Amino acid sequence: MTMPKGSNVPVPAPAVRVEFGWGSGPGVPDADASALLLSPSGKVRSDADFVFYNQPEHSSGAVRHEGKQRSGDGVSDALTVDLARVEPDIETVVLAASADGGTFGQVPGLRIRVLDASSGAELARYDSADATVETAFVLGELYRRQGAWKFRAVGQGYGSGLEGLAKDYGITVDEPQQATPTPTSPAPAAAPAPTPSPAPVASPAPAAPPVAPAPAAAAPVRLTKVTLTKEAPSVSLTKQGGTSGGMRVNLNWEVRKQFKGWGAKLGRAVAMHADLDLDLCALYELADGRKGVVQALGNAFGALNQPPYILLDGDDRTGAVATGENLTINLDHISDFRRIVIFVTIYAGARSFADLNATVTLQPQHGAPVDFSLDECTVPSTVCALALLTNNGGDLVVQREARYLVPERGVSPQRTMDQTYGWGMNWTPGRK
Repeated sequence: MTMPKGSNVPVPAPAVRVEFGWGSGPGVPDADASALLLSPSGKVRSDADFVFYNQPEHSSGAVRHEGKQRSGDGVSDALTVDLARVEPDIETVVLAASADGGTFGQVPGLRIRVLDASSGAELARYDSADATVETAFVLGELYRRQGAWKFRAVGQGYGSGLEGLAKDYGITVDEPQQATPTPTSPAPAAAPAPTPSPAPVASPAPAAPPVAPAPAAAAPVRLTKVTLTKEAPSVSLTKQGGTSGGMRVNLNWEVRKQFKGWGAKLGRAVAMHADLDLDLCALYELADGRKGVVQALGNAFGALNQPPYILLDGDDRTGAVATGENLTINLDHISDFRRIVIFVTIYAGARSFADLNATVTLQPQHGAPVDFSLDECTVPSTVCALALLTNNGGDLVVQREARYLVPERGVSPQRTMDQTYGWGMNWTPGRK
């Protein structure tokens, strides 16, 4: 049962999963979950107390942004909060959502659920029913009372988006710099200063002790996201701040084709693809000329701290963002890469990508996430090139490919990808 606005309930679990959910459909903007960790003053202690898509984990490890999951009837975005690890001087964890490309009045079924992270049991739920022009919403908050945690349904909206919400709680947001106007005519020369008369010579004063330089100010929080399109297909990771740490590459998908006789319900159509298995893969070429592939087939999962510096996390069949198919690329070794092609193959459960709606997200540990959707597939393709990463003078440039390829009879999807991008490797049959 949904809670009334302003009401509260105890949270007995030591760790919770907070799910923000909403309905999907034409014209519905995307939304993103975030959390702000507040001191008793009602403000963050620093910009590090903001957890969102560009800063997905708190330094304490207590709060983490898990990411989105898509299903036939909607989308959810999730945070995990380990209440036992929340630092003693944090009194409140604000749970908010921001709309991307629209207002919450356009978002049906907006809700928040607090689940026991261990058992999955629902501990609290609040459904928002009065959103109009708001572009950010505080749906709830976790707060301490007499040594225990509670959840309050808040339902407070903001018309100034994620930026306004963040600033309201003390976050410093990186804003575009305004150019200083250039004068159109030279300023008049200043009159020469009068020559002072000689002053009496005084004994030299003792030298003042050197002043320690002030500590450098922390970089403001960046709220930008990068979406690659046909018109703007590439981006420099350096310009987005993604120059070190791990970069997670996630592929998620949903079935979008509806079948006659199934009530035109997407959830039922998913049953037709219960055994769907997509494999996220990467062809790599290192600076020293070594080439290879990272994929589940043949258990070629790669390695993160040794060549090829690319690791496939596992083999998933759900398409969920929180788990899903994930590659991690070690950006501390950018100089060791020459090029990488990230691609996906259909291992089982479908004969082409025509029925699938897929989204790719590249999330650097530092810097803005890069995402793009695939175009509709109109050919009998079982392999799709997603992105090409090229080392351009020490800068890894991401190029959206979104190319559906049709293997010739008897040619594997991997060999087809190799031939298309000129890798020149020898291939032998493999299995999981």
